[in-house]
Amino acid sequence: MHLNLVPPVVEAGHVEDLVKAGETISASCSPVGNSLAVFLTTSSDAHGPRKENTDEEIPLYFASTDAAPTSERRLFITDTIVIFSTFQSLYQSRIATNSQWLQDTETLSIVRKLSIDYVNFIREYWTNLSDRTAVASPLQFTIDHYRSLFSCFSLFVILFLPEPDYEDAPVGEELMEWLNIHFIEPSTEEGDHLSSLDRPWEDENFWSYLTRATIRGLTKASVFFLKSLADHPSEHLHDLTQVIIPLIDGQPRLQNFNAERDFAFASRRWREKVHSLRVEMDRVPEEDRQDDFDNWWDRLSDIVGILEGRVDVLKRVCEELGSDWKEVCAAWGVFVDTRLRRQDLPDIVAEVLESMPPDPTVLEDMVHSALFSAQTDQALSYASQLDRWLAAHLADLMGPLSLIETDVEEESELSKRDQHVLAYAEYLLSDPTLWRITLAYMYSCGNVGKERGDEVLMRVPLRLQEQKVAENQGEMEGIVGTLRDLNQVCFEFQREAARRAICRIAAQSFANEKDYALAISYSISAEDWFGLGRIIDRLLEEYILSGPQVFARFASEIAPSLREIGARTGLQGVFIHRLMFVLRYSQFHRLRLQHEYRDAASDLVVLFRDDVAPKSWWVILLCDSVELLQHGTLKIFLFRLLN
Repeated sequence: MHLNLVPPVVEAGHVEDLVKAGETISASCSPVGNSLAVFLTTSSDAHGPRKENTDEEIPLYFASTDAAPTSERRLFITDTIVIFSTFQSLYQSRIATNSQWLQDTETLSIVRKLSIDYVNFIREYWTNLSDRTAVASPLQFTIDHYRSLFSCFSLFVILFLPEPDYEDAPVGEELMEWLNIHFIEPSTEEGDHLSSLDRPWEDENFWSYLTRATIRGLTKASVFFLKSLADHPSEHLHDLTQVIIPLIDGQPRLQNFNAERDFAFASRRWREKVHSLRVEMDRVPEEDRQDDFDNWWDRLSDIVGILEGRVDVLKRVCEELGSDWKEVCAAWGVFVDTRLRRQDLPDIVAEVLESMPPDPTVLEDMVHSALFSAQTDQALSYASQLDRWLAAHLADLMGPLSLIETDVEEESELSKRDQHVLAYAEYLLSDPTLWRITLAYMYSCGNVGKERGDEVLMRVPLRLQEQKVAENQGEMEGIVGTLRDLNQVCFEFQREAARRAICRIAAQSFANEKDYALAISYSISAEDWFGLGRIIDRLLEEYILSGPQVFARFASEIAPSLREIGARTGLQGVFIHRLMFVLRYSQFHRLRLQHEYRDAASDLVVLFRDDVAPKSWWVILLCDSVELLQHGTLKIFLFRLLN
């Protein structure tokens, strides 16, 4: 395994220095994800020098076995989260609380629309990549990879998310349209070449092109080349083409009928005409069935056999043309059984796959075959190998549609849907900047996902060290903005415990950086009252360690916190009391440093008289009074103290 760590544990070409220091690189794998903790340890080589134990901090690297998404992949990820989040909102508002939602036409329509949004986005993204004439750097995933995602997702929508009230409608024409979009045959170049010939039937590819065009339902191309046979020397072929052209051109299409019953009736009448054509073909004498280039009768007979819906002819011709099982299955619903339903498709697919199995080396083909066969678990398994993005978003839709088991597995405590979504979220962890998107997926995965999400949330770098070197207000806003984003995510996903933990961590970090105003503010937000007390103590220690001037400056920044804590109800008065002491005591020192001794003496007396000062600080306050006594304020001071 090759990992790129920044900054590097050891510079390239300096591995020997690590060996000489008696150290080696070790790693610990995460039990639940794809991450590694990489760190330096003492070498196990007994002959090498041993490093003495020190208090030196050792860097701990968190790395991922997955390659971090590059710019073009990150764009794909960030754009699709919008659709995912919309579906999650729909799920929470309409689906999770309604066990009968599958009978709700309006909700089903929205789910279908969101699924089509996925398809349209993938298509647009793939098209944009394809149109790029120059790529600055190699793509992390090939352009063809996104074409595969496009074909798989669009097939899922066709098979499992038809328009409401059309679940039982024939599916053959939709499958053929899908096939023509994603697997274009015959090629445009081949058609252009044949159309440029005066006698195209003399070309060896003429009949294969015409047959393929007929199977694919490319009516215009089929009719065009059938008409070109008007110049063929065979009179029998002339007569037959005059019959077959209107048959191909007039084949009934479901979309042209208002009722399926009318479509079925028209299909039967059309099939009778095809049978009549077969009778006419059989009357052609054997000696007239061939020209100087090919047996035109056999070729035309194959086309008529397909129109007749003969399975043996369809399979044989597709194999001869180099087609695969998908073309046979799609053509089955157009020519063999024009009323083929989605629920009946798996039986047809099983029969076809016996003689024309999918290519096990092509994951896209395996996903297709599993979807055609309604084997959704298997489809997700292959999809996860193709791209975890695909498996996650298919599973996210399959779960509510009851296409996969929704029960939580005892061992993993996850449903099948959650397993695939969490696997994708773990992949996203390879890029720490995608933490918001990662959490959206994790928090949709039950208690296990929420627990993992909380761990990710509490480990998002707060970037507080950057506060020291921030050169302008914009950089400072970015630092505080991370905390604001974390709070927003916690609010959005109702993670109050995690929010408080983050605020506690932030408060401690700000206190370490001596930003006591933010430290106190976040302690209050976390309702960490004991932590607030410790921060106040640290602020008071600044007086002892750094002197009154530094202490007064720090204390002046926390005045808004007193108003914030005072606005809360049910808080222990001790916290307000201690914070008030800090502010009043800092005010005393500001007055003293400004030589306003009379007002300073007055404030000092109030600290004693109103019990604002803790008893542990009385001695220090009395020491502070010495300076006042030395400046001629003794009488005023004693008078106010005694009264």
